[in-house]
Amino acid sequence: MQALLLALMASLLYLAAAAWQALTLARRVAPRPLLVRGLGVLGLLCHLPLAAGLFHDGQAVLPGLSTSAILIGAVVVVLLLAASLFKPVLNAAAGIFPLAGAALLLAVGLPSPERTTDMTPGIALHALSSALAFAVLAIAAVQAVLLGVQNHALRHHHIRGVVQSLPPLTTMERLLFEFIWAGMALLTLSIASGFLFLDSMFAQHLAHKTILSLAAWVIFAVLLFSHHRLGWRGMRAVHWTLGGCAVLLLAYFGSKFVLEIVLNRA
Repeated sequence: MQALLLALMASLLYLAAAAWQALTLARRVAPRPLLVRGLGVLGLLCHLPLAAGLFHDGQAVLPGLSTSAILIGAVVVVLLLAASLFKPVLNAAAGIFPLAGAALLLAVGLPSPERTTDMTPGIALHALSSALAFAVLAIAAVQAVLLGVQNHALRHHHIRGVVQSLPPLTTMERLLFEFIWAGMALLTLSIASGFLFLDSMFAQHLAHKTILSLAAWVIFAVLLFSHHRLGWRGMRAVHWTLGGCAVLLLAYFGSKFVLEIVLNRA
């Protein structure tokens, strides 16, 4: 009951912050970055006890569906709030915060993960880099959506509304590729540490995640190479970014959902 209350409070605070930022994008209210960050931080303060509750008496938890949703949700909110202090990316809160809140509410209702005490430093590195990679690329996905909206509006000569609230197109593209480069570095570390420290990355319960993670890595690698050598940008970059993030979403959560919810296997 307490977990559900905290999840509900966090979700409402995230939703309030996202709503204000969305209204700011629509030029319905004045920009209030301190308000959006403040609501986000309050939501995070309700979120973090649930993440901390996954660790009890020094024990680590297996990366199950509910565990991943709670932890990655917290990580992506922390990263967005931190990045917004240095980069003009707070607009992504309009998409990130509601998703984090919804994932948190859903995760609280899922079965609790099993606990284990044998998480070695190598496995911890793999889990941490995986969470960070997904979080950074999730922000990149929302940034890509905003860039797509901006591109579409400019092509149709719509220069009012959302377009006026966003940074210049070149800045938006630069931010997108900065997030993709950072996410690719973390994803590379995640895959490499998985091969080094896990018993078998192609074991039955890991094969789908491994194959899909490698596929996402290839998609992002092609995008970065083509952006550097062939000048890919605009809607092509948006489509490839969203495609890579969709594959990564299936890698991180799709197989867990099938195993734990559909097949009811821990």
